[in-house]
Amino acid sequence: MELCDLPAHQLVLLIRQREVSAVDALESSLKRIAEVDGRAGTLDAGEITAEDRRKVHAFITLSEERARAQAAEVDRRLAAGEDPGPLAGVPFSVKDIFCVKDTPSTAASRILANFRAPYTATSVQRLENAGAVMVGKVNLDEFTYGSSNESSAFQPSPRNPWDTSRVPGGSSGGSTASVAAGEVALSIGTDTAGSIRQPAGFCGVVGMKPTYGRVSRYGLIAFASSLDCPGPVARNVTDAAMMLQAMAGSDAKDSTAATAPVDDYVAALERGVKGLRIGISPDYMQITFPDPETGEFSVQPIPAEMNEMVRRAAQLLADMGAEIIEDVPMPNTRYGIPAYFVISRVEAASNLHRYDGVKYGYSTRQPVHALRDLYRQTRAEGFGPQPKLRILMGMYVSAAQYSEQYYVRALRVRSLIRRDFDAAFDPNGPYRLNALLTPTTPTPAFEMGAVYGNSVLMQYADQLTVPANHAGIPGLSLPGGLTADKLPLSLQLLGPDFSEATLLNIGRAYEMATENDAWRSVRPAVLN
Repeated sequence: MELCDLPAHQLVLLIRQREVSAVDALESSLKRIAEVDGRAGTLDAGEITAEDRRKVHAFITLSEERARAQAAEVDRRLAAGEDPGPLAGVPFSVKDIFCVKDTPSTAASRILANFRAPYTATSVQRLENAGAVMVGKVNLDEFTYGSSNESSAFQPSPRNPWDTSRVPGGSSGGSTASVAAGEVALSIGTDTAGSIRQPAGFCGVVGMKPTYGRVSRYGLIAFASSLDCPGPVARNVTDAAMMLQAMAGSDAKDSTAATAPVDDYVAALERGVKGLRIGISPDYMQITFPDPETGEFSVQPIPAEMNEMVRRAAQLLADMGAEIIEDVPMPNTRYGIPAYFVISRVEAASNLHRYDGVKYGYSTRQPVHALRDLYRQTRAEGFGPQPKLRILMGMYVSAAQYSEQYYVRALRVRSLIRRDFDAAFDPNGPYRLNALLTPTTPTPAFEMGAVYGNSVLMQYADQLTVPANHAGIPGLSLPGGLTADKLPLSLQLLGPDFSEATLLNIGRAYEMATENDAWRSVRPAVLN
């Protein structure tokens, strides 16, 4: 086994014991990237070749010189008897929606292609302070707008390491693909409607959306500010716990960062699940979507293999002492996507107005005669279709004559979704849940191009994840098995505010119960 295939917690132990060096670990990651990643995403990629279709294309930029300096510093500190941190020498990638000082920070958009950040995001800085080594920036849907990773201005876009004809999911698909392919042990992504959990499910890795405010958003290029959450991507629950431990906590630079004490997530992994109440909701075992002709909602059950995966997980947890609570009503789940369509686009339109061709980023070279013309031409050339659609829709639904009909109503629906979770988790209520167990996605990863271009249909890939963003609660996605075609299936655990330790504990218990399952030994196709 190569060093790059080791989980982070094992790699840290080897490096701290000086059985291997941080430089060795980095070189192993760089070697794997050279083997499986293919050419990096660029603005003028030209034709996508047959060779391109066999590669992962997770990265936009590599920071080899910077990474080698960080790895060497870890080794120097260890040799001097100093503590380099709990993530000493672990290679990680950064979704290119985070600012990292003196590196290209593009948001996968032409309009920021020439932007080099003057500061580093708090969450990234904390990982580096913990000794982790940043290998590079990974691709995403442009400004995180999408659920497949195909909308990036930097092509070729990422592909799923399990089957490169399929999407890795989005918008953190570059993060999850880089971890699944063994290019890095850890990655930091963002979750706005499931943008960590959905691609984690598609790529067969662990992804977590923390409670809103648990991890600072400072240095994160905003999409929808009331929904965006930075979070960890890893190959197992232990590594995700270690990573979250390093990132979480209050931040004077972010007024929305929570000041609540940070739990010891790693210590909580061994608590066991005896006595925990874990619920299953029929509203998460189906997809409800509007008929475009009539506007009426249609209901479609999740595939049988996903239903069976959830039921088996529930039985395993019950065997370990958890109490499974059936038929927990979550009636407003079905409205999560329509409400998200409105709220996220209003916030996106507001956030995108800062890109005007004056302060930073791309500026048109066409002759203009007024400042308004500069704005219009810069945005026309710099933004791709998805940002333009979100600006137009956001401005429409927030206009004075439509605000009550759309935006205010969507905010009310958001409150109803939160109320569903409050009732399920109420310690004095009828259900008293510690967690809700669901599938992460309604389907396995879909083929490249199969859904791209249909914004409504693509958004429904997030129906089971977006309610947690509306409610602000934490969610954990973890591998749950494989389809007959060897595509990952995934489970999701949702819990009350600041219950990350409980979710990670349940996830770890499930990992231990399934560690000898045959599907655990199957590797992504690009590694075979």
